[in-house]
This record gives sequence, structure tokens and C-alpha cells, in this order.
Amino acid sequence: MTGFGKTTAAVAAGILLLFGGIWLGGHPETLPGPVRDAFVDDDRALRAEVVDEIKDSFYRPVKGSEIEDNSLKGIVAGLGDQFSNYLTPKETKEFEESVEGEFEGVGMNVDEDRRGLRVLNVFDGSPAKDGGIRKGDFITAVNGRSIAGVSSDVATARIKGPAGTKVRLLVVDPEARAPRSVTLERERIEVPVVESRLMERGGRRYAVIELTTFSNGAHGILRRAIDRTISRGAKGIVLDLRGNGGGLLREAVLVSSIFIEDGLITFTKGRTKPKREFEAEGDAISKDVPVVVLVDRGSASASEIVTGALRDTKRATVVGTRTFGKGVFQEVLPLSNGGLLDLTVGEYYLPGGENIGKKGVRPTVRAVDDQETDRDEALPIALKTLAEKAN
Repeated sequence: MTGFGKTTAAVAAGILLLFGGIWLGGHPETLPGPVRDAFVDDDRALRAEVVDEIKDSFYRPVKGSEIEDNSLKGIVAGLGDQFSNYLTPKETKEFEESVEGEFEGVGMNVDEDRRGLRVLNVFDGSPAKDGGIRKGDFITAVNGRSIAGVSSDVATARIKGPAGTKVRLLVVDPEARAPRSVTLERERIEVPVVESRLMERGGRRYAVIELTTFSNGAHGILRRAIDRTISRGAKGIVLDLRGNGGGLLREAVLVSSIFIEDGLITFTKGRTKPKREFEAEGDAISKDVPVVVLVDRGSASASEIVTGALRDTKRATVVGTRTFGKGVFQEVLPLSNGGLLDLTVGEYYLPGGENIGKKGVRPTVRAVDDQETDRDEALPIALKTLAEKAN
């Protein structure tokens, strides 16, 4: 998933140390100087030996840059962390172009999966929707190139492109399992950050407000939608975070602050990162307005911070299914070769001290939406729970 809190740091000066491999008897920095130098020299000699043998004897020609890139990818993959990735200079360029340039896409939210990308949401009226792609599908190849094991940043960059151009996706329905090829024409996609509506239950009005991403400024858009629905008579709020894969940590804190006046929202720490606490920033809506947070397996990262904070402070009831369980954050480190190291550097914790990595936030009230139907089976349960809180 697109994780929260990715901040650009200084060039990673220590990247060459990663080539040291596995050290027995202590990390090289802890060893006496001459012994450490011997380890490093031996390792460099071994690396050179392996690379030379590959260049001389492998059954097909291999570029030195290809070996180097795959070596770096192998080092990061060896950490066993699905959120840490090495991006080659070419992949970095693709990623930066997709972020900084005026590029368009096909209209869906996705999350990283070992098979490629898992579809979290498909926007109405988008090329993806018109092409029959549905929530829960898997994208396994783009233009004939497999994206299994490719970072989500790079995979999504390959899907994006100028409006009017076409992209071919290999799509797998988890039920049918048979892959199908779908060719889509890219468009400029206007992704709504917030969608809100009023619904009635038992003669009372309630707001259903969907937040699709924690992008910069999302909290302000959400607050205006909340204030507008309350002024129109909403007696409670369903905050729908289903399929919201996260975004900025700062936005997670500010969104939580819409509902929580003061107190701890989350705290972070890592092996080399000091503990850092993030407090609510005030100006919250009235506690008399009951809140339900609606989540599913696609709710991750910043969504889990908000959900956990509202649950731990008893400000909201959580309805839905268990969330994704991404309890870590990354830093994006530019490298001297033009590549990027997207590295997990710490974990975040809910106000009660819980890290939800791999286990997610469990709902108080279970509600499951059946993806095979056009109905929304989970929302009525969330509204029923909200109505009971409002009485």
C-alpha cells in the first residue's frame, strides 16, 4: 500500500556497508579496525570473484549494471520486510515522472501484493470501471511485464501515463482465478478525496462520509464536509475508511484531531529513531456527535492510526472487518547511483501502546460487504450501530 510518512532524507552514505552480507560474531563496526578491514576486503574479493565468474561463464550475456541492481534488490529482499524496496535508477525515474509530471491513469486504488497489485477501489466512470476491473481483483502484469515482486511505487508508475495512451493489464479474479487481458485508455482522473451524503434511519439524519486518501490537505476537505452535514441536521457520522490505504502521517493526526480534542494520537519509534509522540491539535467537533468508523482489509496505515486512536479514546465504535495491519513507516533515501532505497525505519503505536503490525485493528461490530453483489451490506450495519449510539 502506499504507506504513510514517507519523507525524503539525505543521500544514504552508508549504502556500501550493506554489501557486507551476514556478519558472524558482531557487526563490522563493533570489531577492531584491522579485523574489520580484513572482513571488508575478503567480502569485496568474494563479490568480485562471483561477478567475474558470472560475466565469464553465465549462459547469456549479463550487464554489470544488471548484476549490481539485482544484488541491491536481493540485499533489501533479504530483510524479509515487504515494505522495504530498492528502486533502480530507471525505476526511480519512472516513479518520479508519475508523481511530478502531468500524468493520468485508469482510476483505481491499489495495494502491493506478492502477485503484483491488489485492487482496493475502482472509481465510478473510470476506464478501470468500464473495463470490468473490480475491487478484489489482482493486477499481475503491465504491458506484458510481470509486476510480481515489484514495489507498488514502480508498478503503479507503469500503469500511469499521458491521457489518450493505452495500457494493457493482466487481471486475475480471485474467484475465477483465470487471468484475462484488459486494455484501457488512460484519462485524467479526478479522484474525490471526500464524498459525503445524508441518510435517514428512524426519522433521524446521519452523515456517511467517505475519505479515500490521506493526501496533503485531506483533513480540511473532510472537516468542511463534516461541518456542512452537521449544519444540515446530521445527528451522527459514519466515517468510511474502507479501501483507504493511507497517506501522510501528518494528515492522520489532523483527521483524528477533528474528533479528539486533546491527548495522544500515536507515537513512533525505531531502532535508531527516538520515540516521537503526536498529540491532538484541538478544535474538535462536539463529543455529543456520535461516530462510527467503517473499515475493511483495505484500510491501512494512516487509516489504522485514525481508527485506533478513535477506538482507544472511546470516541468511536469500529465496524467492519479487521484492517490490513501496517504498523511500520518508511523513509525514502536517494542513493548515489540515482536509485532509491525505500526503507522501513520504525514502527508506530496506538494511544494504548499497541502496535497493529500484521494483526490490524479489530472491529467491535463485524460487518462484511459481499463483493459479488451491487449492494453495500456493511454500511447498513454501521448506520444501525450509529443510530443506537445516538439514542
